[in-house]
Amino acid sequence: MALRLFASTTVSKLGISLLPRSFATVIGDLKYTDSHEWVKVEGNSATVGITDHAQDHLGDVVYVELPEEGASVTQGSPFGAVESVKATSDINSPVSGKVTEVNKELENSPALINGHPYGQGWIMKVEVSDSGELNSLMDSEKYSKFCEEEDAKH
Repeated sequence: MALRLFASTTVSKLGISLLPRSFATVIGDLKYTDSHEWVKVEGNSATVGITDHAQDHLGDVVYVELPEEGASVTQGSPFGAVESVKATSDINSPVSGKVTEVNKELENSPALINGHPYGQGWIMKVEVSDSGELNSLMDSEKYSKFCEEEDAKH
């Protein structure tokens, strides 16, 4: 397993694909958007990032435009952007509320999003203003099916 992990990491850094990726990692206790952001809610605090599926399609992330702490964000609206070697994509907020913290580590290490999209690669934390909005987001099972269907179209 360690050798396989080493090989896949090395291959990834070289930009070579040994096997076609047919699935992305999806975490069970998160909620997801159809624009490939995830949110983890604890009380009225929400941590937000982009999904493994999104980072995989973007390629190597080279820059992350972060929102300002204290800024208001609206569900479904852009709050920043991710720039990769392939493209620049808006990041949309899965919830409405006030930005309480941004991941400043991304300023110097934007590739954290590639290596740890659900961990060290988180983007912002938000004080949620309307928890009812979470009902419009996908759970892990629906999001996995959504990704499979989207990939089948391309």
